[in-house]
Amino acid sequence: SFFRHWFLFFSGSEMAGSSEEAYLKEAMVSELFEEMRGALLKERPQNPSTFLHSWLEKKESPFEGSAIFEPAPAPMRRLGSFLTAIHSHNQSLVRRCLLIGCGAVGMACAYSIIIEGIFDELIMNDMNKEKTEGEVMDLQHGIPFTKGIKVKAGSIAEGAGSDVVIITAGVAQKPGETRIALIQRNVAIFQKMIPEVVRHCPDALLLIVSNPVDILTYITWKISGFPPERVIGSGTVLDSARFQHYLAAKFHLAPHSINAHIVGEHGDTEVAAWSKVNVAGQSVYDPHDPDFEQIYTSTKRAAYEIIQRKGSTSYAIGLAVAYICKAILSNSSRILTVSRYHPKYDCALSMPTIVNASGAQELFEVQLTPEEDEKLEASARTLRTVLSEAGF
Repeated sequence: SFFRHWFLFFSGSEMAGSSEEAYLKEAMVSELFEEMRGALLKERPQNPSTFLHSWLEKKESPFEGSAIFEPAPAPMRRLGSFLTAIHSHNQSLVRRCLLIGCGAVGMACAYSIIIEGIFDELIMNDMNKEKTEGEVMDLQHGIPFTKGIKVKAGSIAEGAGSDVVIITAGVAQKPGETRIALIQRNVAIFQKMIPEVVRHCPDALLLIVSNPVDILTYITWKISGFPPERVIGSGTVLDSARFQHYLAAKFHLAPHSINAHIVGEHGDTEVAAWSKVNVAGQSVYDPHDPDFEQIYTSTKRAAYEIIQRKGSTSYAIGLAVAYICKAILSNSSRILTVSRYHPKYDCALSMPTIVNASGAQELFEVQLTPEEDEKLEASARTLRTVLSEAGF
């Protein structure tokens, strides 16, 4: 249907002729489209419309004198206008990401995104402009070894039209500072930042990575006015990966072969969905085996253990964020334990959720045991209490 609409646009006619003729038309237009897309990505013009019109005027039409087009097609400039219209309706040929916050976590996200080649452009923003420029230069020098991506430092305004906005920005906790005081300082930053993001990236998906991620995901949702599926927190995606890692070590399997999820808060009240842990559909949980309790403890305390040894966590969350972005950009409908607003719990927390180009689109109603349900509700109560104390 896409190609049919395309043909009608620039030819002003129905696709007359046999199925073989229609196939030839489709092949010719498809080849032209790929060539045009390549020119756009190579030149990256400031004004795509002007560039396309100029490019098309210089190119010899492949349709001139073609007997399979009845009547003869209109000038190819109309095809350029069509592609420009696609661009302006957020179906951009250039996949753009705005990354706000270039500390250890932000840089791990940037590096993972570049290695995976998920976006065509990455705009990096941070209050420390000089350091950000240095980080960008360092990354740019490695681009020849990757799939190719345009990386630059810029303002939120320069990231206008981004498909995904990743937010890792936030203040660190001061010695002796309470959790609520820390949250209130981060809220002040988000109240200033999010409206600017919404103004310049009104169609973007917002991916919150800053901690406490569930609290800041809820606050971002409230401030932005976006529908809940378009405000996503990294949630327990990393916790679930850690859970898989420790279970895989016990059973001497690859982590990918373990189906296991951590739900609820990304933090001390997170819940292991033991009743749903399985390998090839077979339940493996034994409540009498002390190894399982140790696996849960190791999963929950993993960040503390890493921070004690190296000062912060970064690499794994960077990979997790890239994985979420890939699910969005590829529209693959992966099931991930991202955080988003749940009406049932009246807060943002993590549950298995379908993630695709529309965001955290559909929530799975996971049938947990009564004990797991009780722990999940306790986790939600903790989050609601913190939100209330923070004024939300």
